[in-house]
Amino acid sequence: MAYRSSSSSNDAVPAPSTWQKKLDVACGEYQIAAPSYEIVSDRRGGRTAWSSRVTVHGSVHHARFWYDGKNLHNAKEDAAEVALGWLTGSNPSSPSTSRGGW
Repeated sequence: MAYRSSSSSNDAVPAPSTWQKKLDVACGEYQIAAPSYEIVSDRRGGRTAWSSRVTVHGSVHHARFWYDGKNLHNAKEDAAEVALGWLTGSNPSSPSTSRGGW
């Protein structure tokens, strides 16, 4: 989470946290092996769609979406978010938690 302080222009701004970093930290806290990412592709007509999957503690978690090749980082972030939800037993982006359970 990035923040800026208005008190001085020289204040340090922490780097934004990524799902991949959060997953790495969680794996360390649970004392399990670091996550292993894999990029997958699917030829669709004249284009190729890209996605990712990540293995955590023997369980494979797939990204929810397919991405253009220039957005491979987003595919890994997506897979990391899914895996982190599984590992911690939470799903911050599910409708039941992000919309008050309607």
